[in-house]
Amino acid sequence: MERILNNPIYHALNSGNKNFSQGNDEAQYFPEDVSPLAGLKESSDHELNALCRISPRNSFFILFVLAKIQIPEQWKVVVQMNILQMVYDNPLPLTPANQDFVALQEQHVPAMLALTKMTNPGPFLSATIRFGNYKGIFEGSRLIAMAGQRLKANPYIEVSAVCTHPDHLGKGYAGMLITDQIRDILAESRIPFLHVRSENTRGIKLYQKLGFTARKEMIAYGIQKQIM
Repeated sequence: MERILNNPIYHALNSGNKNFSQGNDEAQYFPEDVSPLAGLKESSDHELNALCRISPRNSFFILFVLAKIQIPEQWKVVVQMNILQMVYDNPLPLTPANQDFVALQEQHVPAMLALTKMTNPGPFLSATIRFGNYKGIFEGSRLIAMAGQRLKANPYIEVSAVCTHPDHLGKGYAGMLITDQIRDILAESRIPFLHVRSENTRGIKLYQKLGFTARKEMIAYGIQKQIM
């Protein structure tokens, strides 16, 4: 179980998200319109070189690793950030949210893109909705909060894209949406987990309140393939 969470992207692409997997045994990645996440078997130079060989020209990827790694020269590091991995560990039953959620579909993608661009919960692209299980809250015709699922590294499922419009912060929408996702994941006999920027103390406190515990600090690298 430890090895799965230590390398969640790679294991997701070999289990619950295998239908998206592109690449080979050493380096795998999602379609570019679904997610920039890529997983390496051991996070080695050899695998980074392999990712460079097999990926499209000008590819951009995000890697999750346990410690700093040396990035080969054919890649440019665009961003590097510390993230905290948290796992749901709450034996208490969850109270259903007193809120109606909308199951988000293809017709909602423009609104989802607008909300994620405003709030920056992490990469959200034109086909990210293919991960499924996205739900939202509307005010009239405007999407004001949402959450969904992303990595499915069996037996773990990641809660992702949690965001609320700035005009509606403090109303408890994020907590209600996350609780709903937790209930759905537990109903599949899976274990909820998530990733959050280490400096996002507000988010971390909310996740702890909802039953998540901090597991491990990780590093996220955003790397751009260089034109050689």
